[in-house]
Amino acid sequence: MESCNCIEPQWPAGELLMKYQYISDFFIALAYFSIPLELIYFVKKSAVFPYRWVLVQFGAFIVLCGATHLINLWTFGMYSRTVAIVMTTSKVLTAVVSCATALMLVHIIPDLLSVKTRELFLKNKAAELDREMGLIRTQEETGRHVRMLTHEIRSTLDRHTILKTTLIELGRTLALEECALWMPTRTGLELQLSYTLRQQNPVGYTVPIQLPVINQVFCSNRAMKISPNCPVARLRPLQGKYMPGEVVAVRVPLLHLSNFQINDWPELSTKRYALMVLMLPSDSARQWHVHELELVEVVADQVAVALSHAAILEESMRARDLLMEQNIALDLARREAETAIRARNDFLAVMNHEMRTPMHAIIALSSLLQETELTPEQRLMVETILKSSNLLATLVNDVLDLSRLEDGSLQLELGTYNLHAVFREVLNLIKPIASVKKLMITLNLAPDLPEYAVGDEKRLMQTLLNVVGNAVKFSKEGTVSVTAFVAKSESLRDSRAPDFFPVPSENHFYLRVQVKDSGAGINPQDIPKLFTKFAQNQTLATRNSGGSGLGLAICKRFVNLMEGHIWLESEGLGKGCTAIFIVKLGIPEHSNESKLAFGQKMSGHGQTNFPGLKVLVMDDNGVSRSVTKGLLVHLGCDVMTVSSSEECLRVISQEHQVVFMDVCMPGIDGYDIAVHIHEKFTRRHERPLIVALTGNTDKMTKENFMKVGMDGVILKPVSLEKMRSVLLDLLEHRILFEAM
Repeated sequence: MESCNCIEPQWPAGELLMKYQYISDFFIALAYFSIPLELIYFVKKSAVFPYRWVLVQFGAFIVLCGATHLINLWTFGMYSRTVAIVMTTSKVLTAVVSCATALMLVHIIPDLLSVKTRELFLKNKAAELDREMGLIRTQEETGRHVRMLTHEIRSTLDRHTILKTTLIELGRTLALEECALWMPTRTGLELQLSYTLRQQNPVGYTVPIQLPVINQVFCSNRAMKISPNCPVARLRPLQGKYMPGEVVAVRVPLLHLSNFQINDWPELSTKRYALMVLMLPSDSARQWHVHELELVEVVADQVAVALSHAAILEESMRARDLLMEQNIALDLARREAETAIRARNDFLAVMNHEMRTPMHAIIALSSLLQETELTPEQRLMVETILKSSNLLATLVNDVLDLSRLEDGSLQLELGTYNLHAVFREVLNLIKPIASVKKLMITLNLAPDLPEYAVGDEKRLMQTLLNVVGNAVKFSKEGTVSVTAFVAKSESLRDSRAPDFFPVPSENHFYLRVQVKDSGAGINPQDIPKLFTKFAQNQTLATRNSGGSGLGLAICKRFVNLMEGHIWLESEGLGKGCTAIFIVKLGIPEHSNESKLAFGQKMSGHGQTNFPGLKVLVMDDNGVSRSVTKGLLVHLGCDVMTVSSSEECLRVISQEHQVVFMDVCMPGIDGYDIAVHIHEKFTRRHERPLIVALTGNTDKMTKENFMKVGMDGVILKPVSLEKMRSVLLDLLEHRILFEAM
């Protein structure tokens, strides 16, 4: 085929323009149809656009325009060239603008949506802040009201004022029509209308506490709305056809006073509540707000706290009044006890003197009679009289010692003495009684036991005499062994005496004494009772022996004074008994000087008579005066007797070496006589030695004797041997004060 190098003919100008219009109409229609779709998407996503119908109308218009241009694709006709150029230009421009608008909307719509979303977010945040500010303002207002109410409530501790103030302040703060408080009755089965806002003296209406509405409120710690028609809400009658306002009720915990203790905190009962009822004004559309209910709940709690404080105050005041009454009663009882003790001591002092005076005569005359020639039968009678009299004197001493121990007036008189001699003297005193019962007494003193000790010799000897005497008294046959040794540290503690805490040191030691007998024995259950006054073991042997009387009771107190411990051990009836006591004694610093002093004292007792010793005896009791004179005459003294203080001052002279004067009780003129004698004889070597004969064992007596310048005191009764010993010590040391 032969090739052709020809050029294709160009399109006619009119046909080319039509082609451009055709293409432009197509793109215009496409743009018009896409724009409504974008607007529909925008409206759907935008929740804040207010004119949706305008967009719908605009979308319809665009769709119609697009449809028109689409239809133009099939309605092309023949036009003039100028018109065709203008139409082509306008359609091209329309197509460009439409496409540009459609493309622009694709980019703008997300930005528009984000702007609207931020505006909505800010609006929501602003609304939320407004609500929070409102809550804050409400809370501040509520807090202010709570503080004001709390201040008013706490301004007093009177329960009635607290409750009345609470109702008034709540009514004023919340603009209430009525406010009331229902209090539980004493039985706890009912609630009684006790306080109201509007009524001065509310009638005491009562409702059962088991009502469902009451149980519902009591089971919750929140303020609850209740029906205006329930029994606790009928606070005042409705007038006319007004509708009652909303009513709320809240519980108020009450202090359970039965659990209140003076030394402990009271307990809050979980079952005891009061009921507070609050009513809004009648015929009002007002309702309870949350912050108002919170205010009511807080006030109810504050009222509970204030009421608890008031209850504690009231109970404290009652406890204080009760305590004051008890203190007054105790003070009265103390005064009565002190009066009774003084009366007892005065009685004992009088009876002591009155009993010692005849005992003095009996013992003195019996000791004088014992110095005469008597038949064996007469001598046995005299010895029996002396033993019975000494036993009676011991009993009197025990009664007085026990009385002084109980009132705390008895104190130990410490001194250095021969400890071994005390044990030997006790055995010498007990052996005559034991020999009558054919009992053997043995004494075992440990080699390491100090010969001399510091302590109260009289009280230790009295304790030993009681313990050994009981062993002899309650034994019919066999032996009584006395053992004394220094207690070791490991053997001091005893589980039976938890209060006994021995503390060893270099300046003292603990003496342990064991007295074992083969007597009737003791039931272990009866041992603690024997240390009480007038205790008796209920065995036949014991009843025949007369019981333990005051001996062990006094021994226990003496041992306690000497910082010791005493107890009994027995395996049972008929198996004997062992009495053990531990006492604290001091160690003398200069033992050689003590031995020398005791040796000189004992060697001086070899002298028996005092020939030519001029003695003046003053005693208002004739029998006692004669007895004392008889003792002194038997000892070889030249005796003059007087019966009154005036006669004594008149006849006394420098020739008299010793003056014995009876001093019945403290405050008698015997003290004045001693003072007058000192005034009459200013020089000591010219003044006679003044010795008081007394039956009073009070410590103050000895101190008063020393104050007025007396040289000695002798406690009645006085035997012949005692008078001899007194004169020996008095003439040797020119002073003698017997332990009181």
